[in-house]
This record gives sequence, structure tokens and C-alpha cells, in this order.
Amino acid sequence: MINLAKRDIEHTLGKFIVTAMGVGMLLGIVLIMIGVYRGMMVDAEILLDDISADLWIVQEDTLGPFAESSRVYEDMKNIIYVIEGIDKSEAMTFQNIQLPSHDKPVRVVAVGYDIYGSINPINPKRLIAGRELKNDHYEIVVTDKTGFKLDEKIKLGRNLYTVVGITHSTVSNGGDPLVYISLKDAQDLQFSYSNKEIQNNEARGVKNSEAFMVNTIVARVKSGYDVDEVAQDIRKWQHKSVYTKEQQKEILTKNLIEKSAKQIGLFTAILVVVSTIIIALIIYTMTLEKMKEISIMKLMGLPNSLIISMIVKETLLLGVFAFIFGNIFSHLIYDRFPKRIVLEIPDAWTLFGVVIIASILASFVGVKKVISADPAAAIGG
Repeated sequence: MINLAKRDIEHTLGKFIVTAMGVGMLLGIVLIMIGVYRGMMVDAEILLDDISADLWIVQEDTLGPFAESSRVYEDMKNIIYVIEGIDKSEAMTFQNIQLPSHDKPVRVVAVGYDIYGSINPINPKRLIAGRELKNDHYEIVVTDKTGFKLDEKIKLGRNLYTVVGITHSTVSNGGDPLVYISLKDAQDLQFSYSNKEIQNNEARGVKNSEAFMVNTIVARVKSGYDVDEVAQDIRKWQHKSVYTKEQQKEILTKNLIEKSAKQIGLFTAILVVVSTIIIALIIYTMTLEKMKEISIMKLMGLPNSLIISMIVKETLLLGVFAFIFGNIFSHLIYDRFPKRIVLEIPDAWTLFGVVIIASILASFVGVKKVISADPAAAIGG
């Protein structure tokens, strides 16, 4: 039996390939959109995993430093440390700052931590050049995405900081690069005022009581102790909000990423629908172009099922080739985006299933036209 779909595609091969590539670019964007969401999920957990804290102690009735403003006193870490079940506790700050650069300022999230403390947020596996912080003042570790080099000077506030280390793939939950400075420097940047502001406050009888504030206290629980029970004790006696690592991840993924996930999902659905419509229009156009040939085949006695099979096969082949082109396209451009894109094989297979279903639905337009074709039209043409 002659493969009608193969012969018809060979007859319009150029149009078929160009159409597949066009639809493939749309499907590639769909994969990129899914990859953006996956990347956001990965970014949200990088800092949490690097710090690897069991408990996050923050200002009462707040969701913590990643969701809203939180301020606690630095010495709270000593109170937390002596609570039964606590193995380690440290104070940390998180703040958005702009690093002055040659081209334009670079927006980053600065992590302030005690360089002599027991919990270090810098993952040694991510350090690709230089070293970690060793001095209390004027040293900074940056990520490679900021573009700064070792020993380069960066002006922050009234001081110059020296780049002593460079990390890779360290970003905040929002995708901004992470930099690391000492806790004393971070407090000076976030909570200290200029000399003129201090003079004005003293004249008004206001004293700066925020110099020893931090955004959170992180703690690790000793082996054998229940994390939830220790967290409940801290809530009860210290009047602070306490979140476990899992709860903090849930805050990041649900409270901060949920809205973005809905937007990405909506755009993805729209692109799939548009791709389906384009495939349907192309198949309909290709069917119209060969209506005379279809009428002749009907006049010769070919059953509708054979002609319908040709249309469905063409549509499926168009969807498959578009999917292949889409995968190639997405893998060629995904690393050019400013934020992390994570392309996963299960997502690609899911999209493949969606494309197959969409192609079958799109073929109904051509099938309807084939069924309504009049064999007498072959004689009148």
C-alpha cells in the first residue's frame, strides 16, 4: 500500500519543514517557560541548603527575612544556644544592595554572617576562586555572575571592600546574585546611620538601638532531638516566630513563587493552544490545496478511512518534528537567559504527550474537510 502521508509530505517538504520549525520555536518557548519555573524552585533552595539550618528564628508574627522584614537582637543567638537540644546557633543578615560597576550597578543580596561562627553560609563546593572571609572588615565574596575579579575593590557605603573569593551558582530566591560579607560590616550597612543622621537623632533625643540587630537567628538541632518540639519551646519562651527548614522552603515556594508559577502556567497554556491552532490551520490549508486529488481518490473508490489516515499521520508527523525542533531550540538558547533555566527530561516527555494530543485534535479540521469532499468535483475541475 502506498504511504500517502509520506508522498504528500515529500510533495510539500519545504512548507512542512518551515512550519515544523515555526511551531517548534513556540514549543521551545514552552519548555523555556517550564524551565524558568524549575529554575525558580532551585534558586529558592540554594541558600537554605548551603546554610543547612534546622530552625529559623525571626521576629514574632513575621514570615522571616525572605518574605518580609524581620529584626531580632544579635545576642539572641546566645539565648538560643543554651536551649536544650540546640547544637549550634548564629546570627545572620540579608539585604538587597547595589554594587557599583563599570557599566551599571549590579543588584545583589548580601549575606552577613559571623566569620568566626559555627555556621558558614558559603558552600566550599561553590567556591571556584580565592578564599572565604577571614577578616571582620572590608572583605567580600562575590558570585561570578557579578563580573567582579579577585582583588578588585568595591565601594559600599563609606568603605572599600576587597574581593577575596568568587563563587558559582549562588543566587537568592529571587534569582539575584549572592555576596557574602562579615556580620559587623553587614550591620554597619543595614542598621547604622550617617554622621549627620546620628547628630540629628541625638538632637531629638533619639539613640540608635539598631546597631546590634540582625534579620534572623539560625540554629541546628542535636541528633536525637525532635526539631518541632525544640521549635515549640523557643516559640513559647522567647516569643519569636520559629520555622523549620521545611516550613521555610514552603514559605519560599508557596508565598513567593506561587504567583509567578500561575503566570508561567497561564503563558504555557496559551502557547500550547496557539501551537495547536497553527497546526490546525496548516493542515487545513494543506488539505484545501489537495481537495481535487482527494476527490479523485474518492472517485477511484479509496475509502475515507485511508484518506483520513493520511491527514492524521501528516498532523502527527508535523507535531513530532515541531517537538524535536522545539527541544533543539530550547537547548540552544536556555543558557543565555539572565536567570537560571532548568530543563528536565520528564517535562519534555509531558510536553510530547500534550503535543500528540494537540496534533490529533488539530487533525479533526482536515478530517472534516476530507469527509465532506464531493467525488463529483474531480470531474468538474
